[in-house]
Amino acid sequence: MRTWAPQLAFATLTLLACTAHAQQGSGQQTSSQRPVLISADRVWTGEGAPHAGWSVLVAQGRIQGVGPSGTLAVPADVERISLPGKTLIPGLIELHSHVLLHPYNETTWDDQVIKEAPAYRVALAVRHAADTLQAGFTTLRDLGTEGAGYDDVGIKRAIEEGQVPGPRLLVATRAIVATASYGPAERSYRPDMEIPYGAQQATGVDEGVKAVREQSAHGADWIKIYADYRTGIDGSTRPTFTLEEMKAMVAAAHVTGRKVAAHASSDDAIRLAVLAGVDTIEHGYGASEATFKLMVERKTAYVPTLTAPEAIGEYFQKHVRGGTPTPAMQQAARAFQLARKLGVTIGNGSDVGVFTHGTNERELEWMVRLGMSPTEALRAATTVAAGILGKPELGALKNGALADVVAVDGDPTADIAALRKVGFVMKGGTVYKRP
Repeated sequence: MRTWAPQLAFATLTLLACTAHAQQGSGQQTSSQRPVLISADRVWTGEGAPHAGWSVLVAQGRIQGVGPSGTLAVPADVERISLPGKTLIPGLIELHSHVLLHPYNETTWDDQVIKEAPAYRVALAVRHAADTLQAGFTTLRDLGTEGAGYDDVGIKRAIEEGQVPGPRLLVATRAIVATASYGPAERSYRPDMEIPYGAQQATGVDEGVKAVREQSAHGADWIKIYADYRTGIDGSTRPTFTLEEMKAMVAAAHVTGRKVAAHASSDDAIRLAVLAGVDTIEHGYGASEATFKLMVERKTAYVPTLTAPEAIGEYFQKHVRGGTPTPAMQQAARAFQLARKLGVTIGNGSDVGVFTHGTNERELEWMVRLGMSPTEALRAATTVAAGILGKPELGALKNGALADVVAVDGDPTADIAALRKVGFVMKGGTVYKRP
């Protein structure tokens, strides 16, 4: 891992400060000390059907009441926000993002890791975070900086302090890969070159546990493990860690209260990761029926990232959106439909960063296309996602919850495409977007 000069850190902080001043001058972010009453045509709380004639009362960053507008005890000094034609929903949750990446048709993954300076990547990430919040996603689990060290921790801090606008971040920092099993791939470059690597390398139980502890100490909220990668003789996807190695890393994370996400696409690796006790499987495209049944038994959640293979197909395989699915898309669809049929817990996560930030709703549209009802897909991005995170204060419009409130045109429980038209965003009681 390269060490970066102090001047680079100073440049990064300068870029963040400049962006913060620009956002403060935009007039988009408004925070009121007064209670706020938000009314719309419908309110969907995260469960059941939408309610007509309901409102949401917010004070001190939390929801104080949800119900028929005439029944809420509204303070005399309340600020009233009326959103006709819209539906109020909980702030959406994205379980698999990479704010430090941008679409590969703009710059390949290798070139982002090798050629783009960390200060530049942080500057882009600040914009990515702002775009995501404007799209109604108020919480992100960001699963790896892809060669940008611990920069996600700094971005998270800047958002929490109100220096820049963005979703609430739960970060995984560098992620952990088996030695020489990730990218940039060694075989693609001269063997005497020292190049930045996309994640922290580890071999054996001791190194794996050490990596978990180092990342935790640097600010990781989640630990991410790459259970497989393209390491087969023919470039096929194969498991990279042994069961013993993964069990040790999971135990080291769990003893600190951190959960573990496992990148796994091959059935063998998914099964090993589930047996090791990971909390979520990311991608999971090659999972068999037996492995999905094991996930149900072990209560391992599934984050299917359906949009990523579509984006890769568009960039590199001449796929036209809406046309015949590529083999990778077909495999992703098969896994998703099988997991849903077997009762696996499915949360919303798209691998955004592979495609454009702020278009995260594409994943929910895929879920509906492949058989979920719009309400089921919405729950995957609200109440179910909050459960996966272990954050009951998120993902619902209910008394005591954090005041993450989004308004969209129309009714997303009838047409999931309504999520493309976000007209109002509140996160933690602060309004970041209004008509």
